[in-house]
Amino acid sequence: MPVFRWGSAFDAFRDLEREVDRWVRSMDIAFENPRIGRPYPMLNLYDLGSEYLITAELSGCTASELDLTVANGVVTMRGVRTPAGDVPEDRFRRRERPVGNWERSISVPERINDDDVRAELNDGLLKLYLPKTPSAAPKQIPVTKGRTEITNENAAEGESR
Repeated sequence: MPVFRWGSAFDAFRDLEREVDRWVRSMDIAFENPRIGRPYPMLNLYDLGSEYLITAELSGCTASELDLTVANGVVTMRGVRTPAGDVPEDRFRRRERPVGNWERSISVPERINDDDVRAELNDGLLKLYLPKTPSAAPKQIPVTKGRTEITNENAAEGESR
């Protein structure tokens, strides 16, 4: 009887994963994929030098359904994804594109000029331009020597110690 078994210790987990997948496929139930079905859009944040650019995938959203706000260095996006087509709910076997209300907030690393923010929505891709505020030049702070007055009594006490 062999004591040592060649192969990967994770083979048993791969077998278990295959069995669970086979079992789930055999059922006639629609499951949402928890890894893909996110209620908020995926986005990218770019530093373009003088401004930041946020791009977000917003398929199923229209410009009138979007609410974009900027406050205290936080950009908040809210919207609604409406279901497309005339397919009844009971006919779905798989749904990876979520529908309904969503909200997403992201912090911006630097101060931005709130008055010049602009946004474009084309073919389901939102582009949000956030211009940076001009950084103020560092201010030099002069340091002066503090004044301490020493009287003869304080000096005598210091010498006697």
